[in-house]
Amino acid sequence: MQVSSLNEVKIYSLSAGRSLPEWLSDRKKRALQKKDVDIRRRIELIQDFEMPTVSTKIKVSRDGQYVMAVGTYKPRVRCFDTYQLSQKFERCLDSEVVTFEILSDDYSKIVFLQCDRFVEFHSQHGHYYRTRIPKFGRDFSYHYPSCDLYFVGASSEVYRLNLEQGRFLNSLQTDASESNVCDINPVHFLFAMGTAEGKVECWDPRTRNRVGLLDCALSSVTADTEIDGLPSISALKFDGALNMAVGTSTGQVLLYDLRSSNPLIVKDHHYGLPIKSIQFQHQLDLIISADSRIIKMWNKDTGKIFTSMEPEYDINDVCLYPNSGMLMTANEAPKMNIYYIPVLGPAPKWCSFLDNLTEELEENPESTVYDDYKFVTRKDLENLGLSHLIGSSLLRAYMHGFFMDIRLYHKAKMMANPFAYEEYRREKIRQKIEETRAQRVQLKKLPEVNKELALKLIEEEGEEQQVTRKRKQKNLPSLLKDDRFKVMFENPDYQVDEQSEEFRLLNPLVSKISEKRKRKLKILEELEAQEQEEEEEPEGKASDAESSESSDDEKGWVEEVRKQRKLLRQEEKVKRQERFKEDQQTLLKPHFFEIKEGEEFRSFKDSAKKQKLMKKTLEDRLKLEEKLGTLNVSDTTVGSKQATFKLKKSEQQKKQQEAEKQHRQERKTLRRSASHLKSKRGRGRLFH
Repeated sequence: MQVSSLNEVKIYSLSAGRSLPEWLSDRKKRALQKKDVDIRRRIELIQDFEMPTVSTKIKVSRDGQYVMAVGTYKPRVRCFDTYQLSQKFERCLDSEVVTFEILSDDYSKIVFLQCDRFVEFHSQHGHYYRTRIPKFGRDFSYHYPSCDLYFVGASSEVYRLNLEQGRFLNSLQTDASESNVCDINPVHFLFAMGTAEGKVECWDPRTRNRVGLLDCALSSVTADTEIDGLPSISALKFDGALNMAVGTSTGQVLLYDLRSSNPLIVKDHHYGLPIKSIQFQHQLDLIISADSRIIKMWNKDTGKIFTSMEPEYDINDVCLYPNSGMLMTANEAPKMNIYYIPVLGPAPKWCSFLDNLTEELEENPESTVYDDYKFVTRKDLENLGLSHLIGSSLLRAYMHGFFMDIRLYHKAKMMANPFAYEEYRREKIRQKIEETRAQRVQLKKLPEVNKELALKLIEEEGEEQQVTRKRKQKNLPSLLKDDRFKVMFENPDYQVDEQSEEFRLLNPLVSKISEKRKRKLKILEELEAQEQEEEEEPEGKASDAESSESSDDEKGWVEEVRKQRKLLRQEEKVKRQERFKEDQQTLLKPHFFEIKEGEEFRSFKDSAKKQKLMKKTLEDRLKLEEKLGTLNVSDTTVGSKQATFKLKKSEQQKKQQEAEKQHRQERKTLRRSASHLKSKRGRGRLFH
């Protein structure tokens, strides 16, 4: 049971805590209650007071004995007997229920309005009758004097179904395009309906004429409210003969006196969400209004907030148990919430023990837990960056620190350290694992990188330490503890790739060296034992043994290297075959290329010739170049060869060179002809 306090009004959440699954046996449930403290301390007021997925509507019968709720999935209705504190029956339906009404004092007569236009009647034994209305319905009300059901929905008409005659009567024609809610006054039976245009139409069932029209959309707009569109009516409730409360789709609640067209008071929820439910509490003159996020209780005369509740899940409906301080909600969650507020009234007679529990809790103020507040010190505020809030209404001074809203604390903590919860979770998991390992044999922790190498070094260090202890020498520093080699066991880039070719070829050598080292250590231990026993042996014996062992090791190493090479060749062969198969499966499509202007097309034979030349040796290429005249090889005085190459010229360069040659020849011929003419003229003058 959770206890919260707002404006010094204590609210006890009776449905808080973990719920046990239905498929558990009674024996397992008792075992869990013994182990888990939270399950043992929880209060299960009504057994299995929940729906499979979501609960949409909840109501109490007039005699107060039965609580009925509808929900999904699958669509169903559940009836709970408060005298037995358990479920009485459950009935599944064909489609989801929009709303329902209990016509009798108990559960014997129920009417369901379903989402597929069907109206279903249930009696005490179960399903009784089913009929259909012309348009989709959204709400309905029962007129007790005439036994008429008034249906409103996606139509301008209000359909009337008489339950005494068992037939539809003439419908009421309204000015609205659609209607959302309706209600009938319990005193003078005035019928009121809320439209999608934000108006409330009042009708007299006796004359079937409209007697009043209220424009609530204009009245809901005040200086403080911000409205994006035209508000429609989403909730409607009468209180006595003269008062009526109207809820809008933009989150305002308007309280009217039927003798005036102006509202007495306008209350805004400041969330912009449609009002889902309106209830009246007559002992303290309170109005309980709820949207999908919050339940607010406020004084209907002054509009002053009394208290409020914000459940964990979205709210679909609110039901106030008559003449008590108990409140029930249907939410977007399997579990239906039950709240007990002692200020509103006493507990119902079927759970009168709640008064004793709350009195005991109030007598012991130390047991009160502030679930909605967090105690923080000045240092905590500085770490969160909230020290500027000291002195504001968001922090309440208490002893050596402050109380702040738990939601604000979580937001600030997430901003300061977004991965705090993950770190806390990992640390807790690590602690649990270490606790379970406490009784086991403690092993040395290996690094995450190169574990096998580290294990090998640890084994070798242990062997060397034993030798050094016997010889009374100083221990050498470990590679694992040396800072110079620390990166090799931390950075994954230094991980030894055991599948690489180099490792597979060197691995036999490494394994043989390690075996050789172990054998040497054994030989040294044997020598020390022999010295202690003072037994003399020839000096060459050990060396001969070592040489024979080393030759055997070399032979074994060569064989292993050969095996590895064979394996590598086989793997390469398999890879080549796979590539060849992939090449055969791929279909080559022709590619077309465009030749640039000023360039001539060359045949593909040139590229083939180039490929053939590239395959030939350097000597063959030099001979071919020498035949073509692009290469000149000459001997130098020193005795070495000297080769000069001529670059191949493109066709454009050849054309330019030919043009230049023709131009030079033309100039030469012109010069010769000019000199010839000059010589003739000179000779003629001499003869004259």
